[in-house]
Amino acid sequence: MADEQKKSSAADILAKIDAATGGASDAPASAESSGDKPTKRKKSKRHVPRARACIHASENNTIVTFTDPDGNVLGWSSAGASGFKGTRKSTPYAAKVAAETASAKVKPLGVEAVDVEVKGLGPGREQAIRGLQAAGFNLESIIDLTPIPHGGCRPAGRRRV
Repeated sequence: MADEQKKSSAADILAKIDAATGGASDAPASAESSGDKPTKRKKSKRHVPRARACIHASENNTIVTFTDPDGNVLGWSSAGASGFKGTRKSTPYAAKVAAETASAKVKPLGVEAVDVEVKGLGPGREQAIRGLQAAGFNLESIIDLTPIPHGGCRPAGRRRV
């Protein structure tokens, strides 16, 4: 019974306060008491005419991320998020579908020109770029950012038995 008393809503509490004070309250009538829902502000979408598409092509998956020139993410997609599972994620077709899906998410923001950055040696590198072209973007530049080891790490010492 104590739980039922604790569960009283805010509207019930306000009604009790109004009854105790004789209905004279300093606060204006809220939208909650009149039955109308409060109106939400419409979220303003930003307009980004030029963006950067980062394609990460690993051996098992391809991730396409759109960012604005400052690096803030606008939208992304991957072969796995596009519905491919297992070894089908690592196909060029899956990379193309991922690029088209990410493009569809970013199109409403007004993106027209894209600088492409490709990283990795996966099978979906070229097809992801073709997917961006098929989506209607103007490709300004294509930059390969694949990390290349120069000499690499120090090898392990000789094994002693």
